[in-house]
Amino acid sequence: MHYENYYWGMNFIWWIIWVVLLFWIFAVPYNIPGQRNLKDGPLDILKKRYASGKIDIKEFNEKKEILEQA
Repeated sequence: MHYENYYWGMNFIWWIIWVVLLFWIFAVPYNIPGQRNLKDGPLDILKKRYASGKIDIKEFNEKKEILEQA
């Protein structure tokens, strides 16, 4: 048998499709259920702390100004 342009039983284009599909599943950081989520930044964490009542508005504004200057 002559297997020209075949790689381990699959045509080369199918290898490309599988690589792209696996890259999309594991590397694309979208908010898909079951996927990894992006980590929160410092300002997001500060907003969550303020929303939960752990800090007051004065402390929130002070820390927010510090973060914006950096």
